[in-house]
Amino acid sequence: MIEEKKAKMAQNIILENRKSLTVSGVKDVDSFDERTVAMFTELGMLTVRGGSLHINKFNMETGELVLEGEIDSLTYSEQEKRSAGNLLSKLFK
Repeated sequence: MIEEKKAKMAQNIILENRKSLTVSGVKDVDSFDERTVAMFTELGMLTVRGGSLHINKFNMETGELVLEGEIDSLTYSEQEKRSAGNLLSKLFK
C-alpha cells in the first residue's frame, strides 16, 4: 500500500516597515477585517493584528498572501489546540 503525503509548503514571513507583510505557506484565510486577519498556515494558525489591514493578494495555489496596513502583532497558535479549546469552552458554559 502506497501512502501519498501532501508536501508541505515552506513558511516564510517578510515584514517591511510594519506596513507590508508577505506570508508563504498559507493554506486558507479563516477571517479578516480591518483590525485582524487570521489564517491557517503550515505551522499553525497565524493571527495578524493592527489597523487599516487589507489583503492585497492571496494565491491558494502558491500559498502566498500579501497584507498591507498598520501591523502591530503576529501571533501563532496551534490549530488543534484552538479547536479543542473552543469545543471545551462551549461544553462547559
